[in-house]
Amino acid sequence: MHPLSGADLATLSTVFRLGGPAAPAHRKATRAIWGSALGRLPFSLAERAWMAVRAPDTIPPPVFIVGHWRSGTTHLYQMMVEAGFGFVPPAATGLPWDLLLLARLIKKQIAAKLPQDRFIDKVPVTLDSPQEDEVGMANMTPQSLYHGLYFPSRLREFVAEGVFLDNVPPLDVARWERRFVHLLTKLHLHHGGRRLLIKNPTYTARVAQLARLYPQAVFIHIHRNPVDVIVSMRNFYAKLLKQFALQDYADAPVEEVIFSTYARMMAAVLEDGAALPPSRFQTIRYDDFSADPMGEVSRVWAQLGLDNEGIGPFSQHAPRFQAYLDAQKSFEINRFQKDARVVRDIYDRLVPTFASLGYPGPDGCA
Repeated sequence: MHPLSGADLATLSTVFRLGGPAAPAHRKATRAIWGSALGRLPFSLAERAWMAVRAPDTIPPPVFIVGHWRSGTTHLYQMMVEAGFGFVPPAATGLPWDLLLLARLIKKQIAAKLPQDRFIDKVPVTLDSPQEDEVGMANMTPQSLYHGLYFPSRLREFVAEGVFLDNVPPLDVARWERRFVHLLTKLHLHHGGRRLLIKNPTYTARVAQLARLYPQAVFIHIHRNPVDVIVSMRNFYAKLLKQFALQDYADAPVEEVIFSTYARMMAAVLEDGAALPPSRFQTIRYDDFSADPMGEVSRVWAQLGLDNEGIGPFSQHAPRFQAYLDAQKSFEINRFQKDARVVRDIYDRLVPTFASLGYPGPDGCA
């Protein structure tokens, strides 16, 4: 099923109006998307009514993992979730409006529809695999990078609106925030009141916004050498467009979007992070995390005060963290060719970003 099959009718109406018609080859998928929204409507309305009565006014401050796509956010997320945090399960991405009622009734059917692993790498997907919430938010609001993948004729605009909220009216921003809080409250209830660990690369550009919505939230930013990120992002777009695009994407401005989004996102997270105290914002370099994951997580655990926030000391969770890491030793990450010309081109287009993150250029100079 297409990911948009979990959207509500209002979101579908907006994104199809803005994105344009689906290609004839995808008419069957389009009918299934609209049919799913109509068929789920009674359950979705019932869940909204239930939430209006039962939802708490506040939830414990989330822990947010941010970092540009392909920077190691998933690896860090899957390790830290072993401490017993609440997280985003696949059902919350595919059926965010129906997580607490319908999704529980059709749990077996959801499990049967899950892919064996993520389309962009070999990370396995199960009913209990922690996911990012961006697909879920794309099913709840028109502001999401994923709408650019579904409707690549408007890739540039959907990414700018979904990541940076460019040209999004204040009323629509407020609606996005209400639905974001709505989803996190559902996740809190789904996990029995546990503190949430949320990973979403989109939020790398919007730390200030999340810090305003959750004034006690803490953030962990993981970043990676820009060359590795850019090369991997080309694969990211190629695979996801092939899998999810409802239109032809041969002329989509993918390369422009990759570079402009990366540069803006890194500038935003550095600015937003500098405005927060170290007790709320910590940074990890991907290479340091790869070399010593236990040491890096122990460091940020202490500096963010997670020991004192109902999560428990790092030492309490260390055996589960190590068990996760041991299980990953056979996992093979994607590796891409990076000849000297490719490296030089990426560096020349991102010189300020290399400098601000402290990565050397192709000749070894910072």
